[in-house]
Amino acid sequence: MTDTMTAKASPNYSDEVLASMRETYLQAPTRATVDSLAERFGKTPRSVIAKLSAMGIYQKAERVTKRGEPVVMKAELIEKVQNAIGREIPSLTKMTKPDLQVMIDALVG
Repeated sequence: MTDTMTAKASPNYSDEVLASMRETYLQAPTRATVDSLAERFGKTPRSVIAKLSAMGIYQKAERVTKRGEPVVMKAELIEKVQNAIGREIPSLTKMTKPDLQVMIDALVG
């Protein structure tokens, strides 16, 4: 007997839930909104983020330091110093980020 049954995939999110998620998230695109949506619909935050991403509306949170400042890559600081001096200095890669920032402040003002 080769009677095979194919299970129909049940959607995890109904159209009403998707519309509600879209409206709520677009009003306040924050992690707190994602967490509240996850709790409201009985999903994990990761699942909600994946769905919002698939819908094309998820906005990744900006990375910040412990002090709330935007994260600056060391390569960006090195580029600023080299642009201010007008030449490439390979040994700048050995400097620490705080020292590079002090140098930029001294050069640029």
